[in-house]
Amino acid sequence: MTSIRHAVSGKIQTSLTDPLPETFTLTNSGVTILILHKPAGTGARSAMSSKYGAVFASGMALFSDGYAIVGTCIMLIKRQYGPDVLNKSMASALGAVAFIGTIIGQLTFGWISDKMGRKFGMLSATAIIIAFSVLCALPYGLSAQHLLIALIVFRFFLGVGIGAEYPAGSVAASENSEGEGINKKKQHLLFALATNNMIDLGFVVASLMPLILYVIFGDSKIEYVWRLSFGFGALPPLILLFFRRKMKEPERFQKDSMQKAPIPYLLIFKRYWMPLCGISITWFIYDFISYPFALYTSTIIDGLVADQSLTQNLGWSTFIMCFYLPGATIGAFTVDYLGPRKQMIIGLLLQALFGFLMAFHYELLKGHVAGFAIIYGLFLTFGEFGTGDNIGLLASKTGPSAVRGQFYAVCAAVGKVGAFVGTFVFPYIQSAVGGENSTLGQTVPFHIGSALAIISAIVLFFLTKELPADCMAVEDANFKKYLEENGYDVRQMGAQDSELEESLLGGDQEERKRMSHLEVSMNS
Repeated sequence: MTSIRHAVSGKIQTSLTDPLPETFTLTNSGVTILILHKPAGTGARSAMSSKYGAVFASGMALFSDGYAIVGTCIMLIKRQYGPDVLNKSMASALGAVAFIGTIIGQLTFGWISDKMGRKFGMLSATAIIIAFSVLCALPYGLSAQHLLIALIVFRFFLGVGIGAEYPAGSVAASENSEGEGINKKKQHLLFALATNNMIDLGFVVASLMPLILYVIFGDSKIEYVWRLSFGFGALPPLILLFFRRKMKEPERFQKDSMQKAPIPYLLIFKRYWMPLCGISITWFIYDFISYPFALYTSTIIDGLVADQSLTQNLGWSTFIMCFYLPGATIGAFTVDYLGPRKQMIIGLLLQALFGFLMAFHYELLKGHVAGFAIIYGLFLTFGEFGTGDNIGLLASKTGPSAVRGQFYAVCAAVGKVGAFVGTFVFPYIQSAVGGENSTLGQTVPFHIGSALAIISAIVLFFLTKELPADCMAVEDANFKKYLEENGYDVRQMGAQDSELEESLLGGDQEERKRMSHLEVSMNS
């Protein structure tokens, strides 16, 4: 006779048709088995929420990249110490040094992500961002000059952590977006919401946070404003760290990685050089346009209406930054239907249109800051609808899983070179045409940005391809076939059994304890 004993209550159940408890012992013909059981549907719901959660936990740390607080903080520090201490070269160094760190972090962690795992890369990146965001807020008791030097050093290492997020977090988000059970019509949507929308939210908060703090502390305690603005950057990744500790490696990475295999770089370059170049050039142009404008929005507004208060300046900057989010959000919901490549081209051409409108009608807009802010905001909106939402998609889903981290890292690093160049040359371009407050100083950057947007659309059209649903699984299969045709032993690819088990359990100690309690005892 078969009997079921509840492991907790000890109650005996003789019918197999009654609902089963989560933990019970099954006895039949002298054999007793302890069974862990989940009611039907519970596991499915949990697994589904876990899959969606994995996408967001992987990508959301890019908020730290969008939290480009340094432009506003430079303005506040200059207000505290004066322009003689924070001269143009020091301000440029403080604004650009994080980009150098980001490039180093991207390239270094591209390899780490492919060889040591996405999870290791994400945890390392999060720890670095937390540590150096706090350090940027802390240096006291230093002269103004030494304070600025300390900030430059700390922001460099903060950049390394932010750079590490790209090939670790974004790549993991892309791989998780094609996990089993994910709606095929929402794969690109999830990635865009988890990555670019987080960057854009960072842009908005980076403008809003100093405004709130300035209203609280005022001009007499302006030091508190920039210190707390820097320090706030540690809070989101600190929260995210809790969730990342429980994550597992993406299934796509586990199946097709080259963790234990040599990477045939020459074969890979021969197959992927064209999309690599196309995506890299497009990303360079996008960052050359977007990051300087994000960093120097306060300067642009200040030059437009020179006699406004600091509160008004920060308020208009926040208003303009809010235009990033509608473009990114609308783009996220349309990308699965239009396709990343097509949507990028549409966004680039519309961005160019509004950039030229702003440049050619500057004199008309000069006395109407609200009108300028709206058109400038639309310029930024279409940038996010197009390139912002989709450049990361192309970079993360075009290459194979075996080198996805490094493929993405190269594209993103070239993009950050564009951000660095744009941020560094932006003030000099303005100076060369009459200064940042002159008409040409305000309009030439938009002429340049709009022209580059058109060039970017052309490059994209000829050098990249569209990405349908489940494109990574298809590309991995084609890549393996390509390697086999060229004499590479694909049996080396994928995780070992022990690594796969680690991935499936996700390092979750509670799950391991549950599994260890599954004991089978034979009673005669």
